[in-house]
Amino acid sequence: KVEEVLTDGRRIITFRNGTRKEISADKRMTTISFFNGDVKKIMPDQRVIYYYADAQATHTAYPDGLEVLQFPNNQIEKRYPDGTQEIVFPDHTVKCLYSDGFKETFFPDGTVVKVKKNGDKIVTFSNGQKEIHTLQFKRREYPDGTVKTVYCNGRQETKYSTGRVRIKDEEGNIILDKK
Repeated sequence: KVEEVLTDGRRIITFRNGTRKEISADKRMTTISFFNGDVKKIMPDQRVIYYYADAQATHTAYPDGLEVLQFPNNQIEKRYPDGTQEIVFPDHTVKCLYSDGFKETFFPDGTVVKVKKNGDKIVTFSNGQKEIHTLQFKRREYPDGTVKTVYCNGRQETKYSTGRVRIKDEEGNIILDKK
């Protein structure tokens, strides 16, 4: 390795493989430029910023444990110390993954999808409708109070806000229509 001390106090160390390490005069900032184009910066506030040249992605690690990844398509991923992850996609969809297995996705149109650890899913639409998906059934709830349920065996049940109940068997035949 070759070490230089510049007149302004910076130190530059060049390694045989082409990697170069620059240390600021006050020794509070270090920049390492790797032979493959990657760059690692250790900032005075102890943030570590790593740029991956091939992927054109940046990974920033903060002293409190937060990690932020930025990709060339503008996707941003945040990883929190508690295990929570937040992904912001280029279309502004936001997906949150929690350490307990719960997931939430917020779409730009106002739709929210929540998935429980057991796989149950609740979709809330911006028009006020709500869908619930479980292993046993899929149910849609309408703002007027109407609830339509389709069971895993194909049976359908619709409860209207008027009190009317209609049940169809798995082949779509009406077996009950109570007004």
